[in-house]
Amino acid sequence: MARVFVYGTLKKGQPNNPHMINGAHGTSLFQGRGLTVEKYPLVIAGKYNVPFLLNKPGIGHRVLGEIYSVDDQMLQFLDEFESCPDMYQRTSTKIKVIEWEDKSSTPEGRSGVNSILECCVYITSTYQPEWVHLPYYDNYDSFGKHKLEYVIRECRN
Repeated sequence: MARVFVYGTLKKGQPNNPHMINGAHGTSLFQGRGLTVEKYPLVIAGKYNVPFLLNKPGIGHRVLGEIYSVDDQMLQFLDEFESCPDMYQRTSTKIKVIEWEDKSSTPEGRSGVNSILECCVYITSTYQPEWVHLPYYDNYDSFGKHKLEYVIRECRN
């Protein structure tokens, strides 16, 4: 099983979360919530209001997201879903655990909260140069105050 950190539309309550919990795509187990150790620019870009974590460590905010354990089938689905490696690149990133779901199964046998984990994250180095000038967010919500609701793939023209 691999650990994946999701920060955008795959989080609970967001438009693409059903893909994370669809057993037909493989197995995923929600483990908890975390925060990137490094700062990154999280932007909402393009005509479909897609959240992108730009691969510019040290700029932006520490980003809040969710930690999942996924099997190889789910990881392969996520790679395809995230258009990896063309749109996003799956990268190993340090995540600080801020809430751990399964108290009996803490990371590496330590207390879950405040642990630092290596997680896969879908980040992009292939972005439009003007995106670095967009507002940066620390917690993505498709239905947030920014009024930039994500357009699901089935509704795109």
